[in-house]
Amino acid sequence: MKLNYSLDDMRYFCAVAQHGSFKQAAVALDIPLSTLSRRVAKLEEDLSIRLLNRDAHRVQLTHSGQKYYERSLPLFEELNDVAVCLLQDKTQAKGTIRISAPVNFGVLVLAQHFNAFLNQYPDIHLDVRLSNQTIDIEEEAIDIAFRVGDHNAAHWIGRHLTNIHFVICGAVNLDMFQLKSPADLEGFPTVVCAPMSTWKLQHNTSGEMQTYTPSNNIRLKVDDISLLTRAIQDGIGIGFIPDYHAQPLIDSGELRQVLPEWRNQPRGCQMLYRDRDNMPFRLRLLIDFMLKRFNDNPLQKCLILTGQID
Repeated sequence: MKLNYSLDDMRYFCAVAQHGSFKQAAVALDIPLSTLSRRVAKLEEDLSIRLLNRDAHRVQLTHSGQKYYERSLPLFEELNDVAVCLLQDKTQAKGTIRISAPVNFGVLVLAQHFNAFLNQYPDIHLDVRLSNQTIDIEEEAIDIAFRVGDHNAAHWIGRHLTNIHFVICGAVNLDMFQLKSPADLEGFPTVVCAPMSTWKLQHNTSGEMQTYTPSNNIRLKVDDISLLTRAIQDGIGIGFIPDYHAQPLIDSGELRQVLPEWRNQPRGCQMLYRDRDNMPFRLRLLIDFMLKRFNDNPLQKCLILTGQID
């Protein structure tokens, strides 16, 4: 048997059953009494069963009407709960945000900002997924993604946060006498960290461009900045390190910069999110928070990237 009736009619019937009166139910629903009476009658017609006994003074549920009411009312209570939760998403700073970010940038740069955000908004929770692989952010139901370099996430809005430069580093006791230009790096012991397998270098003064792809005498391949840094410090070879991680180590004498007049062209870091308008309030808070942290002023941005302030 195919049933064909309106959910609104079910809701109107439940209101009459709750109030025990068409008149009171019509006031509560803010609809004309005649419309309410007609819609409940239509529901009974569609179900081919009497739900209410009516007389001039009162309304009573039939036996079938009582069973129908008891089964229907929880459905509308659940729908109301869902509506309240959705409204809270739009107005309250609470709930979970799922985030995707690269491992190294996430640990060394983003983590301090996430922690500051959580301290400011105690009812918001972050579910952070770190990976150097390009995951399917739609498939993983990611709310906000951070990407270094170009991204191919169609229909996602990208907000630029900062630029990252990479510099060549070696152990503090490295003999750099023979290293005058990127061409001299050929065959030099090297530690390679994915995905930066090709070093696109630019001279700080002249703007000259050179590309170096380590191919000979690669002593170690890794996909983690910490492993890369440790290997370089231990003299395994030279490596290409992001400046936000390298500069504090260079300043403290733990690393030595190789060819300091050369660094890579800047790689942009972007924050991606799906919808500018219809988003939960917690997402808007995080987006605005991150933009402010990175864009307040150039000096603060530099200090934040190097971990000198939080």
